[in-house]
Parts: sequence; structure tokens; C-alpha cells
Amino acid sequence: MIATIKPSPLKGIIQAPTSKSSMQRACAAALLATGKSVIYHPGHSNDDKAAMDIIRRLGAEITMNDEEMIVNSPGLYPTEEEVNCGESGLSIRMFTPIIALADKEITINGEGSLLNRPMDFFDEILPQLGIEIKSNDGKLPITVKGPLQPKNIEIDGSLSSQFLTGLLMAYAAYPSPSGSVAFEDPKSSEVSIKVRNLTSKPYIDLTLDVMRRFGLKLPENRNYEEFIFPLANHQPSLITHEYHVEGDWSGGAFLLVAGAIAGPITIRGLDMMSTQADKAITEALSNANAGFAIEAKGIKLHPAEMKAFEFDATDCPDLFPPLVALASYCKGQTKIKGINRLTHKESDRSASLKQEFGKMGVKVEVNDDVMIIHGGSKVKGSRVHSHHDHRIAMACAVAALKAEGETTIEGADAVRKSYPDFFSDLKSLGADLDNPYSIINAL
Repeated sequence: MIATIKPSPLKGIIQAPTSKSSMQRACAAALLATGKSVIYHPGHSNDDKAAMDIIRRLGAEITMNDEEMIVNSPGLYPTEEEVNCGESGLSIRMFTPIIALADKEITINGEGSLLNRPMDFFDEILPQLGIEIKSNDGKLPITVKGPLQPKNIEIDGSLSSQFLTGLLMAYAAYPSPSGSVAFEDPKSSEVSIKVRNLTSKPYIDLTLDVMRRFGLKLPENRNYEEFIFPLANHQPSLITHEYHVEGDWSGGAFLLVAGAIAGPITIRGLDMMSTQADKAITEALSNANAGFAIEAKGIKLHPAEMKAFEFDATDCPDLFPPLVALASYCKGQTKIKGINRLTHKESDRSASLKQEFGKMGVKVEVNDDVMIIHGGSKVKGSRVHSHHDHRIAMACAVAALKAEGETTIEGADAVRKSYPDFFSDLKSLGADLDNPYSIINAL
């Protein structure tokens, strides 16, 4: 799908999209909590739909009512021999250990770029937990057969915190109703997961918060270096669990940058108390001297003369695309640290950003772990490509709002992965989209 955006001033009030990080974790927790769970403001991105389909295949029943999703779960009782995670990296990393709680062989597959992402972590760690695993040379599809047996293990947290999220939820839910109990050391009263070089700690905070809200067993967190679980059986409460899916700081970051470039706009639904890592976009906006104010009814943004800034995105790598769009309009050389986190995304994001923003007249350099954006010159409308990466598509669209000439984005439908309403939301704020209704309907 192609989207064409002409330079456009924005004005109005918009609700932030729902967080797929929050939504997917809530789906997993609702499956494991047993009983009835009500999830308010559920997301409808492709990644959210993948998570919903997974928990259905693992035994949960889902009913949709207006702005709420009702999950009735007996616990983990797989009804299918295969699950598909779509293109969701979180789903494959979080649900694989959960699926391995069951004493049943299940194949886990995916689509698109997920098929090329390395899954060596599972080949290394899962056999240590008594799980039989077969993979495609460290890539999808993989087949696992449990039951997972919690043991003292040590993992490398430098690639992604999502692997740890899956293990934490699996350890919390052990023993699964469809698995069996088998401790390595029956005399031990606890078991631990030690973690080296953990990145994206805020996302582990989000995981633990979701687990708490759904009544799952919580570990003792020793400074994110060790998580200790008691081995006593955990009896989930039979109360109805209620969870409100947060507004999404990852998708909201694009709206915030759009407002700073082409506002004034007001964005509602972003919680300043959230544990989401991408809330750090407000620090970048402040460092850039952007025109914004955080008020009780939302975050207000308006264009201002912005300056280059320095920012460490190691714990929030999904902010790279909106930060590059922001830096394009900041006078001077902006430096963003954390490039090493970008390789195994929907695209090689550092290369994609350098290539596509280069087409728009913005020089982007890569120096070891730092990206340097030369901003302040005129951004030029151009024909760019999303590389089938939702965040590249949105970054180019935001940068196009004040460019010289129109910008055409090929592969714009990639936004369905995380923010399917992105183009319709831009349109509602006044963005000049060619054939906007065909674009929006295609999503």
C-alpha cells in the first residue's frame, strides 16, 4: 500500500493508541490467572490479534463487548498443535516458555520478518528446564514439549528483555494444570533466574505489574540481577481480574513528535506514571527544547525552534524512528546511543533510517553504537519505503508533515502491526493525505 502525504499543519485533540506491550502481557496473564478476566480498551493491532489467537489455542475463551474483552480461562489447556505469532517478537519470546508448561508437543510459527529473527536463546535455555525443543537452526518454526520444570538458571538479558518476561510468567504459573510437577531438588524451597546485562528494565517493571494485577505469583526482584520464586504451589484467586490497557507511549511518541513539528495538538491517554520505557520520549522533547506542556487533560505540543540533543535509547530502542524524525528538525548534530539494539527488529532499523531519511535530505551517520543525525536543514519530500517496518513508515510520515514537497511512502500498510489507526488519526488532525480513505480502508 502507498500513502502520499503533503506538508500539513496539524490541529486538534487525539487519543493515544492502546499499548500492545500492555495488551499482549494482559492476554498472557489472563490465560494463566484462570477464571474470568476483563480487559478494558483492548488493542486491535496485528500483534494484539496474534496474542488473542494464541491464548484461544491454549484454552482460553474470548468474548468482545464494545470497549472490553472478557477472557475465561481454565488455565493452560492447549486445544491446537500449532500457534502462530504473526510478526510479533514479544509473542514468540513471551509465549514460548508459557506453552512449554504443557505436557504436549506444540509447534510455534510466525510470519514475515519474524521468520528471520534468531531464537537461539530457546535452544540454549529450554533444555535446561526439561523441555524438548526442535528448531530450524535457531529460527522459526520451533517445536517444544514440556512440562517446563523451574530450575536455577542464568540468562543473558542483553538481546531482549522479552525472553525474561516469558520465563517470569512461566515460573509464576508453574505447575500448569496440563503439566506435571517435577522439581530438580525437592528439598529446595526456592528457585531463581539470574540475569546478566539486562536491557529495557522498564519493560520488566511492566511485566511484573501485569502479573501483580492478575494475581500471579511474584518473584523477589534483586536489583534486576536475580528473580527468586518460592516453590510452593500458588493458588490463583477466583475473583474476576480487571485490567485497563494503557495508552501506548511507543505509538504516542510519533504523535508527540508530529505535534512538536507541525502542531498545535493535544494528546490524551498517556499515563505519566506508566512503567513503559518509551515514556522517555518526553525527556528527548525537553532536551530538544520542543514546545510541549504536560497538563492534567493531556500533553499539549506546538512548534518551536528546536536544538540538537543527546539521548541514550539503549533501554527504549523503539524510540529511534520518532527520534530521528524529531532530530531532522533540530538544528545541529543529534546523537542517539543504542544502535546495537536495532538489528533484529522488523528491519535493520539503523540501515533503514539512514537510507530513507537520506532520501529526504537528512544526513544520518552511524558511529559504533551511536547514530548522528544532521538536522536543521530543509527536509525534502521524497519517495521512501517502509522496509515493511511499521515504525519506519510512521517516522517518514511524521517527518513529511513539514517537508518541502509531498512524500510517498511505499509499504505504508506496515502500520497495521502496532498502530492500525495511525493514518486515520493523522487525517483527523488535518494531515493532507492523498486518497486517505482508500489508505485507511485498506488498513
